[in-house]
Amino acid sequence: MAACGGAMCCCCPQCCGERESRTPEELTILGETHEEEDEILPRKDYESLDYDRCINDPYLEVLESMDNKKARNYEAVKWVMVFAIGVCTGLVGLFVDFFVRLFTQLKFRVVQSSVEECTEKGCLALSLLELLGFNLTFVFLASLLVLIQPVAAGSGIPEIKCYLNGVKVPGVVRLRTVVCKAMGVLFSVAGGKKGCGMLLGYGITEGREIKEKADFDGDKRDFVSAGAAAGVAAAFGAPIGGTLFSLEEGSSFWNQGLTWKVLFCSMAATFTLNFFRSGIQFGSWGSFQLPGLLNFGEFKCSESDKKCHLWTAVDLGFFILMGIVGGLLGATFNCLNKRLAKYRMRNVHPKPKLVRVLESLLVSLTTTVVVFVASMVLGECRQMSSTSHTGNDTLSMQGMSEDVNSSIKTFFCPNETYNDMATLFFNPQESAILQLFHQDGTFSPVTLSLFFLLYFLLSCWTYGISVPSGLFVPSLLCGAAFGRLVANLLKSYIGLDHIYSGTFALIGAAAFLGGVVRMTISLTVILIESTNEITYGLPIMITLMVAKWTGDFFNKGIYDIHVNLRGVPLLEWETEVEMDKLRASDIMEPNLTYVYPHTRIQSLVSILRTTVHHAFPVVTENRGNEREFMKGNQLISNNIKFKKSSILTRAGEQRKRSQSMKSYPSSELRNMCDEHITTEEPPEKEDLLQQMLERRYTPYPNLYPDQSPSEEWTMEERFRPLTFHGLILRSQLVTLLVRGVCYSESQSSASQPRLSHAEMSEDYPRYPDIHDLDLTLLNPRMIVDVTPYMNPSPFAVSPNTHVSQVFNLFRTMGLRHLPVVNAVGEIVGIITRHNLTHEFLQARLRQHYQTI
Repeated sequence: MAACGGAMCCCCPQCCGERESRTPEELTILGETHEEEDEILPRKDYESLDYDRCINDPYLEVLESMDNKKARNYEAVKWVMVFAIGVCTGLVGLFVDFFVRLFTQLKFRVVQSSVEECTEKGCLALSLLELLGFNLTFVFLASLLVLIQPVAAGSGIPEIKCYLNGVKVPGVVRLRTVVCKAMGVLFSVAGGKKGCGMLLGYGITEGREIKEKADFDGDKRDFVSAGAAAGVAAAFGAPIGGTLFSLEEGSSFWNQGLTWKVLFCSMAATFTLNFFRSGIQFGSWGSFQLPGLLNFGEFKCSESDKKCHLWTAVDLGFFILMGIVGGLLGATFNCLNKRLAKYRMRNVHPKPKLVRVLESLLVSLTTTVVVFVASMVLGECRQMSSTSHTGNDTLSMQGMSEDVNSSIKTFFCPNETYNDMATLFFNPQESAILQLFHQDGTFSPVTLSLFFLLYFLLSCWTYGISVPSGLFVPSLLCGAAFGRLVANLLKSYIGLDHIYSGTFALIGAAAFLGGVVRMTISLTVILIESTNEITYGLPIMITLMVAKWTGDFFNKGIYDIHVNLRGVPLLEWETEVEMDKLRASDIMEPNLTYVYPHTRIQSLVSILRTTVHHAFPVVTENRGNEREFMKGNQLISNNIKFKKSSILTRAGEQRKRSQSMKSYPSSELRNMCDEHITTEEPPEKEDLLQQMLERRYTPYPNLYPDQSPSEEWTMEERFRPLTFHGLILRSQLVTLLVRGVCYSESQSSASQPRLSHAEMSEDYPRYPDIHDLDLTLLNPRMIVDVTPYMNPSPFAVSPNTHVSQVFNLFRTMGLRHLPVVNAVGEIVGIITRHNLTHEFLQARLRQHYQTI
């Protein structure tokens, strides 16, 4: 019997009617789209990760064999694994950086030589064809790799947010994803796109691949957090920023030990990359001169300008205004990109995969033509000043392969002048950023305005196509142009000659990037570490805060938007205050599919093949008290006295909620229980509390092994009192069936084969599917005793628990299923991630207001 609500996945006939007949609340529950609001709602095919340990008998046997020495050895192995993740992430970064520089230098050297020759001969069309040939080839290869592994598309940051939040994103942590991302980013960056954020994907994937041999999903989460932080650290040379990124961007669980491991992993990635890059580039092994793939160089005023300061208190006012503008620009960028993403979802993704490749080629073609024409036509010839070389020594010390002077382009300009538009467009994006940060020669305000507009539109169009491409570097470049434009205007029209243009370029980059991604703490530290200038801490922090607050007034960050567009049930940090008007009984799924402690194979196969749930409550029924329950009298469960008026029963909950839920047969539910509640107490019975405490050591009653929940059951049969004994996972049930763990009617359950913890987890993480099981090998009349393999003590909540408490418990502990159990040990519902999404809670709150 498949559930119709948000507990697990919905596939029942009642929930699959025509869209036109569903209420908005039901559409929210089902994870579909509001046609009126054009809103993407959370989908049900995303599942939570299994972070909670299953404390069953095989696991207890492992604990019995553990001692302090083994625990210390295991902890040491985890530290070694964390170090290996950091080193591997740094090496992948080294590999990417080497080939990206090789391909980019080859492309620009050939095209620049062609442009210089064709300027005199009048064959610029040939130069354009050469540039198109390079870019289209690289982008085509990157698109093909995305066809092999679709999850390799994009920056990887939305997938990381989901994974760290506890959502299982299919294929995001596979070895094939590593290869496709690594190779795809080479070609996409060389083809004019940017994929700096892809190192995050490398880190997370390597974290998982190493984790395959560990024991618990909780350790997997820690390794993934460390891998994500190592990716940021390798990209920006910012180990502390990487650690804060992993914390800020979604890790649902954090403690002091994890902080040390993540920081250690980030340091390992940063210094591994630094060590090899410094040795390869300068031949000085062990000098550690190049801390990250993207480094902003040293910000320093010219020694000849005594009035120059990096920034002053007066500049903070301009920085705040830039933060506001950056937030507005970021909100505009996100709005346009969201519309483009929706268009792609409707018109590109449903079509054959080749259409996605053609779209990527179209974007590359358009971008190449715009860049080439803008560089040749829209640029201005600017005079080379003697001060334009002051920063060259500093930049060389930072390990840049090309200094500021060598990155200047002189297309169509006479001697001692340079083409400012070509200098920005015909360079790698990192070199263009350095030009805006450190080039003392001026850029025309018209050039900066046109460059910002063109790059803004091209970046917005590019992000979301089927190539591995990121958003960090394009956003930094757009923002740097915006900041440099502000500095030029202040110098030219207000007369503030003492301001340092590089500082305004940096603040502009922070403002625009903050307005797009809405990161605060981690981005502040990343920028400080990348500039190696602690005095920038205050202006960067203020600018990012203002940009985030301004942008949040209009929409979400770009990564959150793409997460929502995919329908991923992401859990926020906390619920809204008014959600505490709801209780666990208001959001739980009461229509359960359950199994008995002793169940026939035919019943298990039927349940597993007709539902998509990933966990099933293990229950027994109190048939002796069923008649009294249906009469509405006092319930007696496990011989503990209580009154129905003071406890929430399954039927009572169904009757109350049926008044506002059209998806349930409300008339049938309303007639289940009589409204009369008696206050008469039952006769005293023997107190069996001690026996209840010792229940784990006594056999469970073999109640009706032939029966299982059925669609033919009446509502009375379906909602009878169920004593809760534990949870068992789908993977565990399938493993028991595959390994033939069962006994016959003529035998005792003690004759059933026992599996060890190693045997139960042998197929982790890719357990067999029930549909691949050969049913001819199974005897349907055999009985399976599931009690040794279930989790007898999962986290559970009372029906009266406030939603904020439920939310904090679920998110902090990384749960996948949260049973709702009343005061007498009867399960009345179950809560999963889908019941705690913002959209689902909003729908339940509206129903709550309607019933008041």
